[in-house]
Amino acid sequence: MITMKKSFIALSLFLVPLFAALEAPSQAADMTAMEVVKKANHAMFYQGGDQKARVDMRIIDKQGRERIRQLTLLRRNFDDVDGQQKYYAYFSKPSDVNKMVFMAAKNIGKDDDRWLYLPALDLVKRIAASDDRTSFVGSDFFYEDVSGREINEDTHRFVGENDDVFIIESTPKIPGDVEFNHYRNWVDKETFLPLKAEYYDDKGLVYRAYEALKIEDIDGFSTVIDAVMENRVTGGKTLLHYFDISYGIGLPEKIFSERYLRKAPRKYVR
Repeated sequence: MITMKKSFIALSLFLVPLFAALEAPSQAADMTAMEVVKKANHAMFYQGGDQKARVDMRIIDKQGRERIRQLTLLRRNFDDVDGQQKYYAYFSKPSDVNKMVFMAAKNIGKDDDRWLYLPALDLVKRIAASDDRTSFVGSDFFYEDVSGREINEDTHRFVGENDDVFIIESTPKIPGDVEFNHYRNWVDKETFLPLKAEYYDDKGLVYRAYEALKIEDIDGFSTVIDAVMENRVTGGKTLLHYFDISYGIGLPEKIFSERYLRKAPRKYVR
C-alpha cells in the first residue's frame, strides 16, 4: 500500500504521516505549503482508488536481533476526494501472529476507528485514539503511520527547498495530544512522495526518522518498495519491503467490516 518513487513507507504499508496548512508561497514554485502537503498526502495514501500489497517487516533491535513478520495490506478509498478510506492488514507469518488482523477506518474531521483481532484469544480489541502514536504490532512504526496523520491536525510552513525537494515543517495545533514538538518532511518535487521525515522532541533533537529507500513505478503510480523507520532513542529500526503490489483491483466494501476480522477474505489476502 505504499506508493512512491521513493508510500510508506508508509504506509504503505506503512508509513509517514502528513500535515496541514500555512499559506506561505515557495520561493521556487508558485505553490503554497498546503498545496504541497495535500499532494504529498495523496501520493502517499490515496493513489489508485484501492491497493493491495504484501509486506515483509523486519524489526531489528539495538543488539541486531531480528524479528520478521509478513502481512497482506489492503486499502480502499471511499470518497472521490482524499477523504474516508479503510485499511485491512492480515498477518500470515510467523506462527504466533498468523491470522491476526489490523483494520482501520480513516475518518476526516474526527478520530479514526482502529481494531486489532487476536486469534489466540479470539478477541477483537478496539484501539483507542490515545494509542494512535504507539507501536504498530511491536515495530518502530506507529498505528497512525499506517493510514497517515490527518493533514488538518498540524500547521505547516516551508523551511527550505532545492531542485529536487520541498522541505515542510509541521507543528501540531494541540501540542499536548502528541509526543513530538514538530516534524519535517522532504517532499519530492516530481512525484510529491515524502522521501524522508524527521520527528523532533522539545529539545530539538531527532528521535524518530523515516526514509523511503527504493521507489518504482507500479501500474503507473510511483510506489515505495523499501522503507525504514528508525527509533533514535532505543537504537532500533524497522524495515519494510513491499511486493506483489497492485492498484484498482475492485476491493469490495464488505471486507472492511468487523465481520471479516475473524474471517479473513481469503481471495484477497492470499
